[in-house]
Amino acid sequence: MKIVIAPDSFKESLSAMAVAEAIEKGFREIYPDADYVKVPMADGGEGTVQSMVEASGGRYVDQRVQGPLGQPVTARWGMLGDSDTAVIEMAAASGLHHVSPELRNPLNTTSYGTGELIVAALERGVKRIILGIGGSATNDGGAGMMQALGVILRDKQGRSLPPGGEALAALASIDLSGCHPLLRKVSITVACDVNNPLCGPQGASAIFGPQKGATAEMVNTLDAALENWGRHIYQATGREVINAPGAGAAGGMGAALLGLLNAELRAGVEIVVETLQLEQAVKDADLVITGEGRLDSQSICGKTPIGVARVAKRYHKPVIALAGGLQHDHHVVYQQGIDAALSILSHIVTLPEALHEAEYNLSLSARNVAAIWRLARQA
Repeated sequence: MKIVIAPDSFKESLSAMAVAEAIEKGFREIYPDADYVKVPMADGGEGTVQSMVEASGGRYVDQRVQGPLGQPVTARWGMLGDSDTAVIEMAAASGLHHVSPELRNPLNTTSYGTGELIVAALERGVKRIILGIGGSATNDGGAGMMQALGVILRDKQGRSLPPGGEALAALASIDLSGCHPLLRKVSITVACDVNNPLCGPQGASAIFGPQKGATAEMVNTLDAALENWGRHIYQATGREVINAPGAGAAGGMGAALLGLLNAELRAGVEIVVETLQLEQAVKDADLVITGEGRLDSQSICGKTPIGVARVAKRYHKPVIALAGGLQHDHHVVYQQGIDAALSILSHIVTLPEALHEAEYNLSLSARNVAAIWRLARQA
């Protein structure tokens, strides 16, 4: 019997690989001789680098780069086992967690460090870059990233723009002549699960700015600055990004990726499924087990368990999901390919207790699922 275990991480508790190992441990109590295939998953957000590196037998690279406020930070990215693919999380260099609450001001934060990570990957000779853009502290439209890649942004006096989204209001020209030459030799795939345009009431500044510290006045300032950025991207490349779906992702990072780097924006879990060849593993499986920290109505919006279930259902495979918690609205997941969803908690506990006991509870729950599975097969 072949069992594919393809969970996401349990945030603040266990990595995706640790979750998969705990599930396997429990299942082996009932099925010691089964063939277990572990595929640690992610949805393009936090944990994507770790899951993909571990699943592919790749390696980590720790890089010293500029943080959102220009301060030095150490950001970890990954090379997959094929040595041709780099996986980068924008948050590692330009994430909100690098800026303490009292210092959050998206007028000034920069995505420069993310560009430095891309440069590091290029100089290692990769052919493909997978970039997750969740959790950013920035609202600079990806301008900082482009400056790190050699693009020069000038005002009307010919001066280089300082960092930050506010500075884009003064942008008068984009000089692409110094752009890193190796960019022409790579493809960039972006894990993006939002369709927001660059500007307007559903744009980057209005929707995502407040969570990064923007006041109502800042939102208006940044929206106008990003509109100017979008106009100049069109003048430089002929690509319209102001209203492009996804251009507003990560403080407008999507605009630079689409308009200046010709990147492809895709659902994060789809990228991970494809890169880790989950479909190949699932084809001849008898059972597929997935999971994440919580299942609720939002789980159908690009989250790992649903992505795994959809692949499994192409081959009519049963899917069981184990979760730290099941919210009252989780039933929608049953319409998306999950046959059974179970909470691993057996009694009421505090959140710290739940996090601490997650590994044990996963193994125990997996053992019980395996026992029920065996009874069903014997019936």
